[in-house]
Amino acid sequence: MAINVEEALKAIYTFATPTQSEIVPIENAIHRVLCESVTATHSLPSFDNSAMDGYAVRVQDAGKTLKQSCVIFAGDGAEIRMIEDQCIRIMTGAKIPQGCEAIVPIEEVSVNGDSVTLPTSIRASAHIRLKGEDIQSGMELLKVGAMLHAHHISLLASQGITHIKVYRRPRVALFSSGNELKMHYEELGSNQLYNTNTPTFAARAKELGCEVIFTGTAVDTLGSIQEYIRSALSADLIITSGGVSVGDADFTKEAFSSLGFEAAFESVDIKPGKPTTFGRIGETLILNLPGNPLAAALCFELFGQSAILSLSGRSDKYLSAITTQISEPFKMKKGRRSLIPGWFDGASFTPSEKFGPGMVLPLSRANAYMMVDASVEGFEKGSSVKIIPTRWCMSSVDQNSLITY
Repeated sequence: MAINVEEALKAIYTFATPTQSEIVPIENAIHRVLCESVTATHSLPSFDNSAMDGYAVRVQDAGKTLKQSCVIFAGDGAEIRMIEDQCIRIMTGAKIPQGCEAIVPIEEVSVNGDSVTLPTSIRASAHIRLKGEDIQSGMELLKVGAMLHAHHISLLASQGITHIKVYRRPRVALFSSGNELKMHYEELGSNQLYNTNTPTFAARAKELGCEVIFTGTAVDTLGSIQEYIRSALSADLIITSGGVSVGDADFTKEAFSSLGFEAAFESVDIKPGKPTTFGRIGETLILNLPGNPLAAALCFELFGQSAILSLSGRSDKYLSAITTQISEPFKMKKGRRSLIPGWFDGASFTPSEKFGPGMVLPLSRANAYMMVDASVEGFEKGSSVKIIPTRWCMSSVDQNSLITY
């Protein structure tokens, strides 16, 4: 019996647990996921310093003409104290001298030799960066499950961190089967087609930060498919397509079952994609998607991406939707939840003009899809819809509804 999408996703999140950890240099940690929290060991700034090139002064000296006593450069280590009726030239990043109450930018003073005339009004603490105003020692900077981006690397470098513990990239194994299918680098025979699903899965898994292993093409025999499954069991996730629908004349389902496949679900109430199957053999997850290219690609976005985000250890592992409006009237048949590809331009969503489960072109011209409830027969222009991106990852720490009603 087919289960609903919510039940299918719940099973995926239950089965797909984070990979093991490894330690990498921070320079190699872009788009990696933390498996330990990071706490500040240094305050930032670590001392009061000047935010401007200018003059260190006391507030009470506003409007006065003072002598410049010395110059402090960034990196100078000497302890310097303010002297009455004198000011100090100071550079950006230099340590604030003792007794300094404000920094006056150089463009706000009048300089004549070593005499400096200050403005008539000086605000206390102006242009002084205080110790710890950005980061305080002991503060939690990053949590477990955070995906690292370039500005996180800035944060780590500010603490003198050279290496960080992250989850290992998920390993995704792919193999193809079916005598009627050929890989894109092979010559087609009569009544044969190029296999578009395997390259699609490989490309998307790489985009999602996985290590991808392509083990080859099995022939349509039970023994051959079993051999390819065994060769892929070192991976965290095996993704295949086709061969599990009722009436399919191949051995994919039998081969998985014979090797101890534990099914979480074998059918999902969704169109296209009803024959989607998910489970595991030992510790290796198995996702078998529909054979039709558009159906396979859309179901990868929904189920495959969810499994990968969960394996990656991300705290924001739940797919999230963008609420927008539909750009034109759209009619459809009700009866089953449907995946509708289309284009989101930042303001509205336009469903693909023509699409079917076996097509390739529509998804190449789409950057999102909506998942429409079974009760819906269509939308008027301007209706509110939820869309799920396919060209970037939209995810959340909390699980929210993805359905458009």
